[in-house]
Amino acid sequence: MNKSDLMNRLAEEKGFSLSTARETVDIFFEDMTQALIKGDRVELRGFGSFMVKAYRGYTGRNPKTGEKTEVKSKRLPFFKVGKGLRERVDIQ
Repeated sequence: MNKSDLMNRLAEEKGFSLSTARETVDIFFEDMTQALIKGDRVELRGFGSFMVKAYRGYTGRNPKTGEKTEVKSKRLPFFKVGKGLRERVDIQ
């Protein structure tokens, strides 16, 4: 499922116009993005949580040439799956 599929599904299931569904989904993801930029944690109960992890810089190696290179520190989004989602997906 992609963002467009989500908008279409929301419009069909809840009877929203496509423009209202698009605006709703855009607001949801924009607010999540802004929270992560500020360093906040975003939790969706039963689904999972999003957070930003900070990674230190390190000296890496170019695998093609073997040359050493400095990798800068960075902050990246990280998703941790919730118990409810994990259990629903792992049905065997």
